[in-house]
Amino acid sequence: MQRAMALRLLRGKDGRLTAYAPVAGGVARWTEERPGGPRWTGPRLLEVAGLTALTVTQGADGYVHLVGLRHRQGGGDGPDVDVVHATQFQTGRPLTAWHSLGTPHPKDRRKAQRTGAPAAAVDSSGAVHVFVRNAGRGVSARRQDAKGKWGGWTDLKGTDVLDGLSATAAADGRIELLAPAARGALRWHQPEPGAAYQRADDIPARPEAGSAAGVATGAGTVTHYWRDAVGLEVLAWRPGAGEPAPLGGETGTGPVAVVRTTVDGHDCTVLAHRDAKSGRLAVAAHPTEHETAGVWWTPSGEPGTSRPALALDGLGLVVLAALAPDDGLLVARQKTDEPGLALRAWGRVGE
Repeated sequence: MQRAMALRLLRGKDGRLTAYAPVAGGVARWTEERPGGPRWTGPRLLEVAGLTALTVTQGADGYVHLVGLRHRQGGGDGPDVDVVHATQFQTGRPLTAWHSLGTPHPKDRRKAQRTGAPAAAVDSSGAVHVFVRNAGRGVSARRQDAKGKWGGWTDLKGTDVLDGLSATAAADGRIELLAPAARGALRWHQPEPGAAYQRADDIPARPEAGSAAGVATGAGTVTHYWRDAVGLEVLAWRPGAGEPAPLGGETGTGPVAVVRTTVDGHDCTVLAHRDAKSGRLAVAAHPTEHETAGVWWTPSGEPGTSRPALALDGLGLVVLAALAPDDGLLVARQKTDEPGLALRAWGRVGE
């Protein structure tokens, strides 16, 4: 089965970046040798057989949580499917064992096979929240508390949900979930940290499946980004902002990567995606929560790169990573001797 080739780039408590991508046999992991690079170790294979999708999230404690969808050989009626979870407590260290979280359909194997790729986020208490599209095309959630105990699956309802859920923790620890659906974008939120999820008003938009991402842009605010399923341009939206704001990028494809940083003293949000027309990546930035200031997409890298990921390194510099056509890791880092968001030349990890 084809793997959902997500790439995630996260910074540990020691300031070193780690990149994660699903590959044949498990997860490939690359780790900076020191904060700010430029040398990396890896890839190291974190083995887990049958992994078909992966999301990676991190809490304020620095713990990294890997949540995947696993398909294993079953009987004549298809594979055994479950959601699996493992934790990395320190940069570069081994994972815990992979633990099965089951699916929302423990007694129905055929329904379990229709479980969608997971999304995950960590709240302010360190509790992990996992979300999947269920067999009824709604959303189900499961939560691990700060002591490591998992609750059962909860049906959050929803209709005609597509793959590509996006879960984001706000700065105050509340979690928001955006779910692309056939006739709009569905949203759930916590009214306060640790509270049960409530269904929020739908967003009058049609996100392309697998393109959504979110970033905390205020104390209790999450700004969501996605690619329009019809016009393909990137849109931005947050509660109270009215209609989604258009950001261009109509020739893009795949997921949108996002990170918030300071550029020349200004609070900015940086975006990246793959441009289908040129086959290269494209990067843009705008003042945080002021999308109307204008966005210009700048091409970067060689044709054939895909699945961009953004993070700030241990020196506070923007790092853009992507996968080469052979699943190798490519990295470009923000220059320190030029103003703005200029990136250094791309380099391949291990060369």
